[in-house]
Amino acid sequence: MTSLHHLRAGIIGTGFIGPVHIEALKRLGITVNGICGSSQSARHTGELWGIPEVYGDYDHEAMYASPNIDVVHVTSPNKAHVQQCLKAIEMGKHVVCEKPLGMNSKETALVVEAVRKGGKKGPVFAVNYVCRFFPAILQMRAMVARGDLGRIIHVQGHFFQDWLLHETDYNWRLLASEGGKLRAVGDIGTHWIDAVSFVLGTKATSVFAHLETFHKTRKRPRSQVQTFTKTDPKSLIDYKVDTEDFGSVMLKFGKASHGYASGVHANASISQVAAGWKCSLSFGIYGTKASVRWDLQQPNEIILGRRDEPNQILQRGTPGFLEDVAHFTDYPSGHPEGFSDCHKMQYRAVYEHIASNRKTEPLFATAADGHHEVQLCEAILQSSRAKTWVKV
Repeated sequence: MTSLHHLRAGIIGTGFIGPVHIEALKRLGITVNGICGSSQSARHTGELWGIPEVYGDYDHEAMYASPNIDVVHVTSPNKAHVQQCLKAIEMGKHVVCEKPLGMNSKETALVVEAVRKGGKKGPVFAVNYVCRFFPAILQMRAMVARGDLGRIIHVQGHFFQDWLLHETDYNWRLLASEGGKLRAVGDIGTHWIDAVSFVLGTKATSVFAHLETFHKTRKRPRSQVQTFTKTDPKSLIDYKVDTEDFGSVMLKFGKASHGYASGVHANASISQVAAGWKCSLSFGIYGTKASVRWDLQQPNEIILGRRDEPNQILQRGTPGFLEDVAHFTDYPSGHPEGFSDCHKMQYRAVYEHIASNRKTEPLFATAADGHHEVQLCEAILQSSRAKTWVKV
C-alpha cells in the first residue's frame, strides 16, 4: 500500500469543525496545503495552522485548481455542501464532506450519481459520520456481527445537548434556510442513527417521529457569529424559529447480512435543549444473550449486561475491548481517546483507502450513506407532520 502521507489536503470552512479536521490530519502526518473561507478568517486560520495556500472570498474552485491538493474537506455550512462536492468530484479531488451531505435528497442524489459515474477510477468520497470510529462503536459492531449478544431484540437511546437551551442561544443551524428543515434530528440525531445503523449492520427502512419547537421565537445577533460564541444581549433581534428543538423517533431496521440484527426496532430521544447534557450520544443494544451500553461522554467504556451473570465494564485497551479495534486505537488502556481521536481514525481510514487504491474496507460513510440519511430526515419530517409511520 502506498503511504497515505503523500496525500495533501485542502479545507473549506474555518468555523468550529474546520480546525478539528486540520488538527486530526496533522496528527496523522498529512500535509494540509490549503484553507478556504472568508478572506479574514482564511488568512487567520492559515497563519494559525501554518497552511501555505490561503483562498479568501470562499473561492473553493481556486483551491480545487491547486496541483498541491489531493483531498478536499468540505466543512462549510450545509447549504453549500452539494455544490462544493460536485465541483470537487468534477475536478478529480477526493472528498470528505461534513454531514449532512446536502439540504434535500434531490440534490444529494446528484452527488451519489457523480460518484457512481466516476467508478473505481474516480475520486473516493466520504461523509463525516465520525462516531463510527470510536473504538467502542467498532467493538460493539464486531460483537453484534459475531452473535456475542445473540439475536438483537431492540435498541434504545438518546442524543442530548443543552447548547441551544436559552432563547438567546444562536447558531446558523437554527435557520432552515441555512441548515435544513430538520435541526436537532438533522444535526445530531443523524449521528445517533448512523452509529446504530453501523453497529447493527443494516439501515432504517421506516420511521415514526414526533418533533417539537419549544422556543417559537428566539433572539439572534444582527450579524453572523461563530458556533458557541457569546454575544451582547443588547445587540439581539427577535426572529421566528422554523426548526425543531427536540424530538422522539422510532425506527424499524431492515435485514442485516449477518442475520443477528434483522427487523430490529429502535427508539431515540433527540434534544438540543436538555439542561446539563453537553454531548451525550448514548444507546443500548439488547440481545437474547446480552446487551451493550455506551455513552460518548464516557467513550472508553462499554457496559456489558447479562441476566444470569454479573455485568461487566469493558475498558478500551483491555481483553474484550482490544483485538477487534486494534487498528483504530493508538494509546494504552487508561489513556483516554475521544472526540478528536475518532476524527483522526476516520481520516486514517479514508486516506488509507485512497492510498491503497481502494483495497482497504470502506468503514466510513459513503455518498450513498449520506444520501440515505437525508432521505431518512425527510421521512422523519413527513412522519411528524402526518403522525404516522413513513417508509424511507
